[in-house]
Amino acid sequence: MQIARSRLVLVFVVALAVTHLSTWPAAAQRTAAPNSPSIVEVGVQQFVAEGYDQPAEKAAALVAKIQKRDRIPGMAAACAIDGKLVWAEGFGLANVELDVPATPRTRFRVGSISKVLTVGAVAKLVEAGKLDLDAPVQTYVPSFPKKEHPVTTRQLTGHLAGIRHYLPTDTGDSQHFDDVVDALTIFQDDPLIHPPGSKWSYSSYAWNLVAAVVQGASGRPFLEFMQQEVFNPLGLDDTCADQRRKIIPNRTAFYGRDGDDNLSNLPEIDISYKWAGGGFLSSVEDLVLYGSAYLPGTDFLKPETLELVFTKQQTNDGIATRNGIGWAVSKDADGHALYSHGGSLQGCRAYLLIMPHSRVVVAIAANNRHGVNINLADALKLARMFAL
Repeated sequence: MQIARSRLVLVFVVALAVTHLSTWPAAAQRTAAPNSPSIVEVGVQQFVAEGYDQPAEKAAALVAKIQKRDRIPGMAAACAIDGKLVWAEGFGLANVELDVPATPRTRFRVGSISKVLTVGAVAKLVEAGKLDLDAPVQTYVPSFPKKEHPVTTRQLTGHLAGIRHYLPTDTGDSQHFDDVVDALTIFQDDPLIHPPGSKWSYSSYAWNLVAAVVQGASGRPFLEFMQQEVFNPLGLDDTCADQRRKIIPNRTAFYGRDGDDNLSNLPEIDISYKWAGGGFLSSVEDLVLYGSAYLPGTDFLKPETLELVFTKQQTNDGIATRNGIGWAVSKDADGHALYSHGGSLQGCRAYLLIMPHSRVVVAIAANNRHGVNINLADALKLARMFAL
């Protein structure tokens, strides 16, 4: 099954979109990836596929309620069924000062959803025989210091490796790293916080090392491999690294709240220290297309690879954890499998959920984190509205 994208239709005044588009530099105009599905016009605020008016109306009401509940300036949500976009809508403003509406094509930070985007690269390398998940990471990143115990890529992707998470003293977002291997210097000389495999301990820095493994195993720069082997083949035209100085069309502004609880602009940060762990931008439309690539019967990954990705990893003493390869694996109240991941970062809160039994995928993204609690429960409510 080829993953298809439906063309969205313009629902607000064309002159407004043209005004915003005319302010962009010519070099920043959107172009299609080589294998892209049909291009959706920038500025579209709502799309509903034929036959989905009622669930779309309920979904829009739910997202509007979440927006009001969490006081979110701008957000978007989308749903795909069987790989086809059936609903996508923007809410509020992507840029408050310029009065730019949020749309399904707005590029939001997706935080730790970047980890499951990177799973696509890991899986492709495993299928190609270029990556052994159980080999020591130094096989692919020889510069990474050996620890008191061997660390493997499988352990890294399941938060079992003992690599530490953030510390208050870390300053990675205040400097730029030209290469993913350079970003390892933040933590590479620190001891493991526990023997690999002995316990589950969430670590975004583990995914810094996964990025370096992907680069070493592929022989290509990490971001180049992601673009050419994951984003382009799936037509993810809105998904890219959140590069601070680059002109990126449709990138939202990022918001927080000041000491008086007023909405405020966030200072710039440089996310080059953790592309795989939390550094990508994406649209909700792209996210549901990406999630749809993990449905059984699609052609992005082989069936045995999907089984690998969605099988919970275990600690050394046989206790199942919450993660497979990157993805969180759980069940709903009826015992149906759920595959998901959330994202939280300065100016971002997002969630991506796959319901394989109903072939429904939903995504939600917001341009504020302060006081925002978009979670699995919200995503489940949204998905169930479309699980006809």
